[in-house]
Amino acid sequence: MTTPLIDSHCHLDFEAFDRDREALWSRCRSGGIHQLIIPGTDPEQWGRARALCDAPHSDWYFAAGMHPWWQSRAVEGWEAVCRDFLAHPRCVAVGECGLDKHIDTPMDEQESLLDIHLELARSCDKPLILHCVKAHNELIRRLKRHRFPRGGVVHAFSGSADMAQTYWQMGFRLGVGGVITYERARKTRDAVSRVPFEALLLETDAPDMPLSGRQGERNSPEFLPLIAQALADLRGCSEEQVARQTTDNTRQLFGI
Repeated sequence: MTTPLIDSHCHLDFEAFDRDREALWSRCRSGGIHQLIIPGTDPEQWGRARALCDAPHSDWYFAAGMHPWWQSRAVEGWEAVCRDFLAHPRCVAVGECGLDKHIDTPMDEQESLLDIHLELARSCDKPLILHCVKAHNELIRRLKRHRFPRGGVVHAFSGSADMAQTYWQMGFRLGVGGVITYERARKTRDAVSRVPFEALLLETDAPDMPLSGRQGERNSPEFLPLIAQALADLRGCSEEQVARQTTDNTRQLFGI
């Protein structure tokens, strides 16, 4: 591939990468991955992500938001702190935020926190990075109450083709990750093969979401070309077409 790839969702700030972060990124650059976005999880993490995105990493960007898993860290005043981070020139999105039915936090509490993020995205004119587990109907209802000129991305999309089309019509793209390397993920593989190419971004969600054959291992942004190859196979096109289109999509959405 001649077009560089962008990992639109990679937790490269996590402890799992502390021992070899720089060496790993050197391998990524050699493998054609030239940019990445570190999503936000909680106020303590935003500062670490921002520090990593400062020089010499001019090819890294970050987002600021409260992940549902860390909702308990949404202490008083977090929203004002988040606004400060969102004003940073390398902060390109609000999130990741969203709804997750696999955790114990009541859905009404998750929805209340999500509403704050939706207002932040609107008022700060930033796209959203959305986390959704088994709650697509609830998320779509929430999104329909707002208007988002900048749209966003549904990270780690694993829904149907109809659901994919619904998000796309609402102005939201879909994050395509390692799940499409599993043959059993028929619904998601079908969806990403049929939705408009303009709707798709590549991501790894590293260190999580390992690719097929790598279960139990640390996932890595250096495996992004394997996801690109899987997407090319599903869409019946070249890897270069995947690289060119998804890179354009990511740059357009996040303004990078």
